[in-house]
Parts: sequence; structure tokens; C-alpha cells
Amino acid sequence: MGRSGRTLDLWENARRRGGGKVPLAQAVIETALMALGYELVDHEWSSGGLLRVFIDTPAGITIEDCERASHHLSHVLTVENVAYERLEVSSPGLDRALRKPEDFARFAGQKVQVKLRVPMAGRKQFEGILQPVAGAPGPQTRIGLVFEDKDAVEKLLEFTLSELDKARLVPQLDFRSNKR
Repeated sequence: MGRSGRTLDLWENARRRGGGKVPLAQAVIETALMALGYELVDHEWSSGGLLRVFIDTPAGITIEDCERASHHLSHVLTVENVAYERLEVSSPGLDRALRKPEDFARFAGQKVQVKLRVPMAGRKQFEGILQPVAGAPGPQTRIGLVFEDKDAVEKLLEFTLSELDKARLVPQLDFRSNKR
């Protein structure tokens, strides 16, 4: 992809910032994906100008969805003068990252792993069942997680997104069942 003076070189900008996310690229990508009915889960810039985009829908993602989104994004990114060398579009995987308040509401009842910024109950990492979010999801929403302590006693941990470092779904696979 050629670079003109008008080209918004987000790869170089992200590299200079130490790989940080570039809000403009996220807005362009998110808007383009929403037009197709996809949710932007995350995007990242890797070495060599590789732009990885992770998409999802409530029904899940197929290869055809990735192909459709990739084709659409390549056109939109060209029109918006976003410089990149390669584009990869994929599903977020079975261990999907949870980042937005809506993610925590959507995946209530699922098993998740969380890592907090500051220890609570004497530790930073927890695994348990995500509780339903009360009220409209927002940045200060209290998120609940039922976990077992070292004595196998169930406890409730509550935290906000600002207290959270990482959260991921724990893949649940049943190899004995004939169901898909």
C-alpha cells in the first residue's frame, strides 16, 4: 500500500506509542463492522504492519463472516487512508476477552477468568461464574463473580471495569456429547 502525505499512518503512530491502540482506527473499524452487523471485540497492530481484527455476533462467527468483514474493511480502510500492510479478521475464539460492560451482561452465567489490577481477598486472579449485571451496563457498573475460595466455600467478588486488568471466557468443551 503506497503512502501519501495525506495517508493516516496508524501503524507508525501505534509503533511510536509502544503499540498502543489508536482511537481513530478503532472508530473507523467499529463503524464499518457495525454496518455489517458485527461487533468489534478487539483489534491490534503487530510487527510488519499487520492489523488483526476480532469480530463477533450473538450467533457466533463463521469463515464466511470473516471473509465478508475482511473484504469490507479493506475497502473502508483504503477510503479512510488508514495504512496497513496486511489485514487478518477472525473470531475472538473460545476464550474470548471481555472488555466492555455489555460483554459482562451478555456472558452472565458463563465461567470466566479475571485478573484484577489490585489484589482483593488477598489475590488478583479468580475463576468463577459471572453474575448478571444489575441495571444498564456502564463503566462504573459493579460486576459480580462467584468463585470458590481455598476451602471450597463459594464467595462473591464484586469489581468495576476500572479495577479489572483482564477477563476471558473459560472454554467449556464436551467431547463425550454428540451435540454441537
